Amino acid sequence: MEETNLSKTITLRPFRLSDADDLITYGGDEQVTRVLRGWKTLTTRDEALTFIKDVCIPHPWRRSICMDDRSIGFVSMYPGSGNDSYRADMGYAIAAKYWGQGITTKAVKMALSQVFKDYPDLVRLQSFVDVENKACQRVLEKAGFQREGVLRKYLYFKGSIKDMVVYSFLSTD
Repeated sequence: MEETNLSKTITLRPFRLSDADDLITYGGDEQVTRVLRGWKTLTTRDEALTFIKDVCIPHPWRRSICMDDRSIGFVSMYPGSGNDSYRADMGYAIAAKYWGQGITTKAVKMALSQVFKDYPDLVRLQSFVDVENKACQRVLEKAGFQREGVLRKYLYFKGSIKDMVVYSFLSTD
């Protein structure tokens, strides 16, 4: 009997340079990167290494979603600054072969518990999702985020202006 993926150990940890080969499997997949702001699809191991070194490691709060300590995705939290330091944006992605298995929801829930500990002044975590990305919306809803509404023609993204759904999770939720 084959072990299900949810019964395997899912953890969050900082990225390491040794994650480059794993990162290229999802960071090099257009199915995954087509919905990610600020990402271009990685094409080489060197690009993956550079991305980890220059973006992932120095990031204020980016964690690798790991299955048995192998990177299969990420969760990021982008803290606001100054008068906006009470809120932060959250984003995430996972390798396509793990879609629909509950792993991303589990990872987002794990991130929620850690982010509010790491940033005790954080009150609001928010996430913006393309109205067409129903799977991402389901992840947020299952993780406890509240759908607040649709921001019409809100984001210029990869050549077109998109309507975005905004979700929030409060420190009191």
